[in-house]
Amino acid sequence: MELFDLTGKVAVITGSSRGIGKAIAERMAEHGAHVVISSRKAGPCDEVAAEINERFGEGRAIAVPCNIASKEDLQRLVDTTIGTWGKIDILVCNAASNPYAGPMAGISDEQFDKILQNNVVSNHWLIQMVAPGMLERKDGSVIIVSSIGGLRGNALIGAYNVSKAADMQLARNLAVEWGPSNVRVNCIAPGLIKTDFARYLWENPEILKVATDPAPLRRIGQPDEIAGAAVYLAAPASTYMTGQTLVVDGGITIAW
Repeated sequence: MELFDLTGKVAVITGSSRGIGKAIAERMAEHGAHVVISSRKAGPCDEVAAEINERFGEGRAIAVPCNIASKEDLQRLVDTTIGTWGKIDILVCNAASNPYAGPMAGISDEQFDKILQNNVVSNHWLIQMVAPGMLERKDGSVIIVSSIGGLRGNALIGAYNVSKAADMQLARNLAVEWGPSNVRVNCIAPGLIKTDFARYLWENPEILKVATDPAPLRRIGQPDEIAGAAVYLAAPASTYMTGQTLVVDGGITIAW
């Protein structure tokens, strides 16, 4: 278990009241971490934190609601975590937005701005807020939940894919800057996962068939199948890995 032991670590996970973020928080808590549950609405955050405390012991999770588009909210998230546990060892930037589906020619400036703000700029803000403590301790893991969309073109979610490609480059750049201080930055690129966020894709049988039939595993993924990758990237098992994008997609990107 040593390779995957997170005992004593403090992890902040954005967008963790449901879906992939919630699965990551639960698994990190299971492996010993203290976790911060964060999303826009307080109620769902409180519920997830209460579930984790009930399963793994009181005081293992706290809820800090946060709108990732607000720099003030992000700073409060960081300050509250440090005020509670004194540090942040693991940051998972999972929260994202995609208010538009269709050809790039049809997207409004406001929709494109929101995608880039929430999926790239807000990640940059939050990472920069957390980094000083990691750099001072010469230890830390930053994980950005990107998407295989950042590796491919797509006529339906092109703007979203642009943002996810930018996240991969953000990880590469920061890995180069912070590697000498033993702070690692990596991405996870999920394929189609059965979450509310991607419901408009997997609820449509035709889209689901196109997305899964060519994949070697022939099925949609589950949130918990991404959580394991996050635990790996946070744990001692991955201490020689930085600046990389770990693809977890049922094999769709290697299939013809």
